[in-house]
Amino acid sequence: MEQLLQAMLSPIFSDYRCRIGMKVIAADSTNNSDAWWTGARPRVHQRGIMAAPALSVRSGSAGSLGNSPTSAAGRLPPGGGGGSGGPELDFRSAARMEDLNRLIQEFSKHDQREYDDQRALEIHTAKDFIFSMLGMVQKLDQKLPVANEYLLLSGGVREGVVDMDLDELSVYARGTDYDMDFTLLVPALKLHDRNQPVTLDMRHSALGHSWLSLRLFDEGTINKWKDCCTIVDHISGTTNYFFSPTLVADWFYQSISLVLLEVQKKPQRGMPRVEKVERNGTIISVILGVGSSRMLYDIVPVVSFKGWPAVAQSWLMENHFWDGKITEEEVISGFYLVPACSYKGRKDNEWRLSFARSEVQLKKCISSSLMQAYQACKAIIIKLLSRPKAISPYHLRSIMLWACDRLPANYLSQDDFSAHFLLGLIDDLQHCLVNKMCPNYFIPQCNMLEHLSDETAMLHARKLSSVRSDPTEHLRTTIEHAKAANRLTVELQWRGSSNNLPSPQSDAGGDHQPDDRLAKKLQQLVTENPGKSISVFINPDDVTRPHFRIDDKFF
Repeated sequence: MEQLLQAMLSPIFSDYRCRIGMKVIAADSTNNSDAWWTGARPRVHQRGIMAAPALSVRSGSAGSLGNSPTSAAGRLPPGGGGGSGGPELDFRSAARMEDLNRLIQEFSKHDQREYDDQRALEIHTAKDFIFSMLGMVQKLDQKLPVANEYLLLSGGVREGVVDMDLDELSVYARGTDYDMDFTLLVPALKLHDRNQPVTLDMRHSALGHSWLSLRLFDEGTINKWKDCCTIVDHISGTTNYFFSPTLVADWFYQSISLVLLEVQKKPQRGMPRVEKVERNGTIISVILGVGSSRMLYDIVPVVSFKGWPAVAQSWLMENHFWDGKITEEEVISGFYLVPACSYKGRKDNEWRLSFARSEVQLKKCISSSLMQAYQACKAIIIKLLSRPKAISPYHLRSIMLWACDRLPANYLSQDDFSAHFLLGLIDDLQHCLVNKMCPNYFIPQCNMLEHLSDETAMLHARKLSSVRSDPTEHLRTTIEHAKAANRLTVELQWRGSSNNLPSPQSDAGGDHQPDDRLAKKLQQLVTENPGKSISVFINPDDVTRPHFRIDDKFF
């Protein structure tokens, strides 16, 4: 009998040993590309604790799942609650996971608008108008580079696509004020010489911010931009010109306003209607009407660099979720200085480091189910945490990137785990608020919540606690807001068509064939690349052809 029992149990124990011995290990990248400002840099991966939300284990370890704040909402064994055959439940709220997944899918359906040929053509018409306008701005005083590289991001600044201060932004609402929103980063200065080291003056700035001396540029550039600089006289008698984000924004707003005024004096058939031009801090917001569509462009003057800043070099030494999926060269191809000041810095001199170009690349490595959860969570917090303004969608984006590093790829790729991811993002954000700690993903030593008062942090943490207690109800409310915005858009489109508002297709003249082909091509791009960011290269002297790139596809 004893031998019979051993024979029966041996396969079971063997299978158990195999399963507990399994471990997900991210393969280290062997990419040893040189850092252009330091010479050869061997890539050393260090596994350790980093100051980030719940980062007890670095990327790729299966054991890290147990340390995640989302682990309480993990998948139950087959059959649901303890083998009873019941549904899988969220421990905190008792919400059914399948119900939450269904609501997230419904929100995504209403949040992601489908574009027909006419709408795609209107989007293209607005984009070309913006680029033509910037070409005219360049010709005013030759300050902007002649051949410039713009980064066009799907979603406005209010959507958290770049790390900007929300306190100075006017409140615009989708459906009421616009139908689609974009952020356009326009380099006022470019330093793209890989053989020239970038020296950022961070002596007077908070971490993650910098002053920019024009000593890095040639004499002609200094002469062009002197009127947009603050002047500091050194004790040695030399004069240093520091590029001022507020003065650059002043110049940019005045130039855009002047160009648009001239354009509107000589309107052309099919030209977009300029419904609003407004300066919000250092951002210029333009709302265009094309046919029945209204598009918001948040235009941001930036300084563009190739390479990678030394302050973020240690981040490259860590393991990351994108290792082996995209190359290091794609991730560190460049960075920006955006006109955003720290809470204690000098607004006239201080710029903020932005890694928007890298984030476009990293987005390709994030699963669709996690992105859906992120979009739903973002929609909830934008409404819930709007007063007082302390948390922006960019904080949530950073938390999501940290989660990608912390959790195994096979867990994050689960198609039916959107509910788990949503609850986990809420947990992580609440954890950050309670501890007043949200590290910047690229500069972990920079705490983006350091300035918060205890009172504000706890107020928002309590609001998130209410969401966590009843995520189903908050998702339903968010869905209703998305439906209402879409209804407003449809109603305005119907009014526009009944009033015979001009559209680029109706005003194009006799030959519609090129426009039809373009509209179909754009519709295909939008359909195949939902929510992706677009990088644009265009010569302001030649706006007759579209030049744009969606992730790594060129058109």
